Formats: sequence, structure tokens, C-alpha cells
Amino acid sequence: MKRRILGGTGISVSEYALGAMMFGALGNPDHEDSVRIIHRALDAGINFVDTADIYSAGESEEIVGKALKGRRDDIVLATKAHGSMGDDPNHAGNSRRWITREVENSLRRLGTDYIDLYQIHRPDPTTDVDETLSVLSDLVRAGKVRAVGSSTFPAEQIVEAQWVSERRGHVRFRSEQPPYSILARGVEAAVLPTARKYGMGVLSWGPLSAGWLTGRYTKASDIDLSGGRAAVEKHKFDPSLPDNARKLEAVGALAELASDAGLSLPHLAIAFVRAHPAITSVIIGPRTMEQLEDLLAGSEVELSEDVLDRIDEIVPPGTDLNRADSYYVPPALADKRLRRR
Repeated sequence: MKRRILGGTGISVSEYALGAMMFGALGNPDHEDSVRIIHRALDAGINFVDTADIYSAGESEEIVGKALKGRRDDIVLATKAHGSMGDDPNHAGNSRRWITREVENSLRRLGTDYIDLYQIHRPDPTTDVDETLSVLSDLVRAGKVRAVGSSTFPAEQIVEAQWVSERRGHVRFRSEQPPYSILARGVEAAVLPTARKYGMGVLSWGPLSAGWLTGRYTKASDIDLSGGRAAVEKHKFDPSLPDNARKLEAVGALAELASDAGLSLPHLAIAFVRAHPAITSVIIGPRTMEQLEDLLAGSEVELSEDVLDRIDEIVPPGTDLNRADSYYVPPALADKRLRRR
């Protein structure tokens, strides 16, 4: 497994990062099986593991902690905070009050005394970024966190955070974790260039676009809206919606392209993401050992210029076929009260 340096930190990380979202009640509830999958990934050369407090309400972190016993020093461990961890509105967000408490909870669940990369999972419009960066700086100085990053931040908020860090003397975000796939290329327009401008590492997630690029969907009838993720997020899967119809059409063309190139669709999809010069590591999120083995088999795939050009013809650069796949809606659009006099 090839390595790259994470955002000027000097920390060497594998080109694949193991995403742990599917370990726990949300995906694979079998702790022992999940631990075996994590160990197989580590044995294959992956040294970067990414989780979050909100994944299965902390269960994912607990599973990762079990898996890393005896191997912690060889692993770059990343987790995140922001999402709601209870009914109390103060048990969420990017405030000093919450982050100070939640980092201790993550350390306990992970069974470690430090986190290599502590990420803010989403922007928080109710908290001044100066407040967030201040507490993150304190955590770094206390040795509980080695580096900090953002996740799913729009370009303008990445810039603001960098400026605040410089002016206030805070540690700065060393990485950004955006959604990025062939079907969701919006981050190419501003987020990825901005990350490169500030020397940030990029840990992209969702390279298979929530299953759209696994080869599972070849026609509208393949999409079951009665259960699973498609039932929860119908606006991202319902093939009767124009945006999703465009995704289904693109998947068909991409599957044909992958076949012409002698590749599986998932291998084509992940190799595409890895080919972008801004990308440090691609997060893969297997639920089963079979899924992990298939993803590992494509870790050395390199796409030719011709194949990359043909992908651009199918989905133009900087395009999100469904805007919902950006996974972030600015408050000014989400809250109509901010658009009314």
C-alpha cells in the first residue's frame, strides 16, 4: 500500500483509509467480525483508520478501540465530533463546552490517550470558528490530539478557518474530508483547490457514492426504496426524480467504460478519486470481509488519460448530478427565515 504525507504534518498515511462507519449497529453489529475486518485491512498495509463519535452512537469507536489493542502505535487514528450524541442540544456542535467533553468520551471509547487527527464533522453556524479552533489548540497543546481537520466544509469556511488560525495564533486545520465520487464532483470546483492552496491533506469519503457505483444498480427496478439507506434518503435514490435518473444513466455509461477498460465499476470509481492530485487518502467503508477484499484488489489500479477523459464526458468536472450528494446545505438555504424580511 502506497503512502502519502498528511497535509504537511509529516505523518505518513496509506492511500486507502479504513472508514469505520459500518462497524456497529448501523452496519455490521458483530464486534468480532468487525475486528477481523479491521485486522485484515491493517495486515494489507492500511495504517489509517477513520471513525466518528456519532457512528452507531459511539459503538464504532469502541470496536476500533478493541481492534487496535497492541497495535495502536503503528496506526494513524482519526475520529470526529459535531453530531448529536443525545437529546440535550448541548451534546452536539462545535462549542468549547461540548468538544472538551466529547474528546474525553472518544478517548475512552477508543482505549487510547491520544488521537492523531481530530476532525470537526460539519460546520456549526451557532459557534464562532474562533471558539472551535481555540479549544482544538488547547487539545493539541495538552497532547490529547496531534492534528486537527475539518469535514464537509465549503471552501469559504475552510478559508475563514485558515485566516482565523493565522490571526489568532491557533492551530490550523491540516486536513479536509469531503464527499467525492464520479457522481459527486462538486468539490473539484473550489474545495479541492482551496485545500491544495493551504497545504491541507484531503481524505475523501463516499467514492462509491452510497452504493451507486458498486454495480448494484443497472436499472430503475434495482433500487429498493422500501428499506435500508434508500428508504431513509429517498431524495438521493428515487429513480423517478430527474437528478437520480441522471445518476442512473451515468452509472450505465460508467459500467460500460469500466468493462472496456477491463475493470470492475468499483475499482474504476476509487481509482478515479485517487487520481486527483489533491487527494491524500481515499476512505473505504466495507461492511463485510468480502467487500474489503474486493476493494483491496483494486488498490493498485491506475487510470489512463483516455479513461479519465471519457469519465469527464460522462460527468463533467465540478458537477454534482444530485446536489443532495454534497451532504451540506448552507443555513441560508436550509432555513427560510434567513431568506425572509
